[in-house]
Amino acid sequence: MSAPLVLGIAGGTASGKTTVARKLLERVKGRPVAFIDQDSYYRDLSDLTFEERREVNFDHPDAFDTELLVAQLEQLKRGQAIEKPVYSFTQSVREKRTVRVEPAELVLIEGILVLSIDAIRKLLDIKIFVDAEDDVRIIRRLTRDIKERGRDFDHIVHQYFRSVRPMHLGFVEPSKRHADVIVPHGGNNDIAIDMMVGVVNERLKRLH
Repeated sequence: MSAPLVLGIAGGTASGKTTVARKLLERVKGRPVAFIDQDSYYRDLSDLTFEERREVNFDHPDAFDTELLVAQLEQLKRGQAIEKPVYSFTQSVREKRTVRVEPAELVLIEGILVLSIDAIRKLLDIKIFVDAEDDVRIIRRLTRDIKERGRDFDHIVHQYFRSVRPMHLGFVEPSKRHADVIVPHGGNNDIAIDMMVGVVNERLKRLH
C-alpha cells in the first residue's frame, strides 16, 4: 500500500473540529480512514489524586504523550495497525483497554495542538485550522464539560481563565499560521468542508 494521506485538523477548544472531522468522514464514504483524536493521548495521571488531576493544565503541549502519538502516526504511515489509547475524561486517567486502528489510505488526526507541535505537524500532508468566535467556543465548552465530563460550572470557569484561555492565546491561535486551510464559523461551514473534500479526494486519487 502507498503511504497514506495524513490530514490534521486543529483549532481552539469547542471550535467545531470534531464536527468538521465527522463531516469529512461522511463525505469520503467508501474510502478506508484511520481516525486519531489527540485527546486520546493525554498523559496518564493515575499517580495523582483526583483533586490534583483537576488542577492540571490540559491545554499545554506537555499534557499530551506526544512521543506515543508520533510513534503511532509513523506506524500508520508505514501501513501498520496501532493500539490507540483510551482516555477517561471523568477520571483524567488512561484506561487499560485500547482501540485497534487499522492502516488506511487516509489518516485523519484532530486536536487543539495538532498544528502547534512541530513533531506532529511534520507528519501532516494537509493542515486545517477550524476557527470560531470566542463566545461561541466557551458556551460550547461549558455545555460539553457539564453534560459529558461531569464538571461543575465554577470549575470550568476557573479552568478557562487559568489555563484554557492563556494556552489558546499562547499555542493554539498562533498555530493558525501553519494551516493550509482556515475554516471560519466552525463545523457549520459546509462550503469550506465540501471544498476540502474535493482536495482530499483528488490527493487520494494520486496515491493509486
